Amino acid sequence: MDLINTLVEANKLRAKDRHEDARELLVKLAAEYPTNPVVQYRTACVYDFLGRERDAIPHYHAAIENDLPENELPQAYLGLGSTYRTLGQYAESKKILTEGLDRFPDAVEMKVFLAMTLYNLGENHEAVSSLLKVLIDTTSDEGVISYERAIRFYADDLNKKWD
Repeated sequence: MDLINTLVEANKLRAKDRHEDARELLVKLAAEYPTNPVVQYRTACVYDFLGRERDAIPHYHAAIENDLPENELPQAYLGLGSTYRTLGQYAESKKILTEGLDRFPDAVEMKVFLAMTLYNLGENHEAVSSLLKVLIDTTSDEGVISYERAIRFYADDLNKKWD
């Protein structure tokens, strides 16, 4: 199969909501180009979109392990971590999302997905703390901003009590 033309065709099919047809093309391409990170990532994405998360996992791994370009790599970490979370594989989700954040510490969206995973693991303090920090770092709401100092303080110690 011609790599570039097939990728273009798969993108066109997805744009026309013909995801199953795109999946068929991408699966063939993935088999032919098992170390091509872009092919593997596109295959993972279409599987994920179709609700076939288990089928997406090996393709996400192949994309990451074969040096997916930096402009798509954070989304691959997020996709894989989120996929593990939706399958109830919370420890694996935490591992992947943490690894992704180590490489891309400014990926705010990954922090949010990690917070959901932390919640699923019962690490509620860490989950809420993380979300409070994301909120205060990203909000434009003047009311929230006016309490920034207090929110940051409590984010680190949610159980703080005053006598």
